Amino acid sequence: MDTMEQMLSMLLNGAVETLDIPPHLQALAIASYEEVGNWLAENAETRCRVYPQGSFRLGTVVRPFTLTGDFDIDLVLLMYIAKEKTTQAQLKNDVGDLLYGYLDWKEHSGHSELKTCEPKRRCWTLTDPANGFHLDVLPAIPDLGYPPTGILLTDKQLFHWQHSDPIGYARWFRKRSQELQTKAITAAAQRGIDVEDVPIWEFRTTLQRVVQVLKWHCMLFFADDPDNRPPSILITTLAAHAYRGETDLFTATRNALAGMNRHIKDRNGVAWVANPAHEGENFVDKWKEYPERRSAYYAWQRDLAETLEDSLQLRSKGLQTVTSRLAQSFGAEPMRQSALKYGQRMREHTASGSLRLGAGGLLSTGSAGVSVPRHNFYGQHPDAGD
Repeated sequence: MDTMEQMLSMLLNGAVETLDIPPHLQALAIASYEEVGNWLAENAETRCRVYPQGSFRLGTVVRPFTLTGDFDIDLVLLMYIAKEKTTQAQLKNDVGDLLYGYLDWKEHSGHSELKTCEPKRRCWTLTDPANGFHLDVLPAIPDLGYPPTGILLTDKQLFHWQHSDPIGYARWFRKRSQELQTKAITAAAQRGIDVEDVPIWEFRTTLQRVVQVLKWHCMLFFADDPDNRPPSILITTLAAHAYRGETDLFTATRNALAGMNRHIKDRNGVAWVANPAHEGENFVDKWKEYPERRSAYYAWQRDLAETLEDSLQLRSKGLQTVTSRLAQSFGAEPMRQSALKYGQRMREHTASGSLRLGAGGLLSTGSAGVSVPRHNFYGQHPDAGD
């Protein structure tokens, strides 16, 4: 693998790690929604279930572009009620009443400062400012037309129930991530190429990191235009379709970005990106009504492609120059932290004698190139003799 791609991969990976949800906060979020689910199971008159969906379930969470922003955890509150026995408005209100009941219980238990509850277009939001996250709780009922995991969601701006299948989608995403990467490793091994062990699902696969990089850049690119920002589910789906199992993050991101548009189909003049878990759902259904959103998607994609290409062309320019270019599109602080970690890694390899200087002038920890001598920092005392 070219050393430039290696360096860019380490910089991107190190930076996105700073935006990932830390393990202790993930554990707190899980404990929080499990508590909500247990309370509802004991107090709701109807059988129900609470489970995560979206980026938290997929392992692609990215902190908001302000480093002090809260993490957004999406949950489904599935009420086992027949569609004919309720309406969207009634279900939304019933779930709100249950959540307010939960908050009353928390207050009486001595946790009055813990959470607040606010209604949104499709969900109720439970805020947890003390711990740095909030829970978006989506009311849902079973979709009997798409068993076993299809659900119907409420939407106060739409007349019809909205179809979804977060569990089915997560299964599809996990399959894409694991199977393709395993195939790539196997193929490389057959060619005698040494490939590093792939992280297991609980940590992060390359596809998960690719999606995080894409979402991170997209969030910053549309910081002043959130209405036209492509939804995360669209970016995630196109990236998963385009991913081919590469284990190097920079190469995987660059190739996925180049292949995403091939998976935007045309159905009778309508742009279409189907939900892999529900073919009737179109993730770009708003493009016809809002053509500016389509233009915004392609503008974002071009900007990110230019950023990656520019960075690759900075071969032999040094870590500071490369980091500065990436910081223009990915934010200064995450890239600064990543560059510090990268520099520390290089110093450790220098101290151990494993750092080498390649033909292109780039530092590498591989076997090729001229060995970089260890620093002794002694020098020669000015009073010493020749």
